[in-house]
Amino acid sequence: MSVALSRRSIMRLAAVGGVVFASRLGVRSSFAAMDDFYFIQLSDLHWGFQDAKVNPDPRATLEKTIAAINATPHMPDFVVFTGDLTHTTKDPQERRRRMGEVRALLGTLNVSRQIYLPGEHDAARDRGAAFREYFGPLHQAFDHKGLHFIALDNTSDPHGLLGDAQLSWLAADLRGRDPEHPIVVLAHRPLFALKPDWDWFTRDGEKALALLAPFKKVTVFYGHIHQRNTHKTGAITHVAARSVMYPLPAPGAAPKKAPLAWNAAASDHGIGWREVDAEASGLQVEDRSTA
Repeated sequence: MSVALSRRSIMRLAAVGGVVFASRLGVRSSFAAMDDFYFIQLSDLHWGFQDAKVNPDPRATLEKTIAAINATPHMPDFVVFTGDLTHTTKDPQERRRRMGEVRALLGTLNVSRQIYLPGEHDAARDRGAAFREYFGPLHQAFDHKGLHFIALDNTSDPHGLLGDAQLSWLAADLRGRDPEHPIVVLAHRPLFALKPDWDWFTRDGEKALALLAPFKKVTVFYGHIHQRNTHKTGAITHVAARSVMYPLPAPGAAPKKAPLAWNAAASDHGIGWREVDAEASGLQVEDRSTA
């Protein structure tokens, strides 16, 4: 993949610093009717996570991320959170306490529009009841400057399903749309079977992909796996995001799925967030690390 930074991106990097990995996605056709803008993706904040061997100061990690975003000279049009805003708990009161705390912290972002998706840590134990109270709908669709966005919920069902009702909603949303029109899908879990034995898939994700298959410019941004990963299914590009809180091993690189240990000497701890530039030439991602 070629590496390219726009002038606007270079200005943002100069203002914030940090390690950046920039790569052009495989969305080659021109988005001629689209106005240039950018948005930020944050994923897997896991507010409430505590393990000093994995992250010695979880609160500071999120606060540094918010401060870095607030320091950018050009604010994004919006921020999307692709799930697991909180760490799982069996206690419903603690779940709501964590959601209230992280919602208050995210309220300090200098970005008024924020779109929230649930992760299984947020929603699987109560089918998204608390999440809806604090963050709104579990799935939604909207248009922004020539792009159509679809935010899916593949976590509030404890079996990791989208479910027939949501698939019918998706089919209705896509019906009659121009197959050349660019679409961005947001999700927590991967829609394809990345590593099913680690729960890195959506049980009925292939049904969603079949509905999206007729469209020629589809990019799926997701979280859940706590690392960068790019995959293609037909014309659909799937791009995973780093976690804000802790990294996980690459698929199959370890005997089990478990957070990687913190290395105090490292300059890049495998955690961070993403900027997505939407330009006439396509979509470009820049993955920013949180040192």
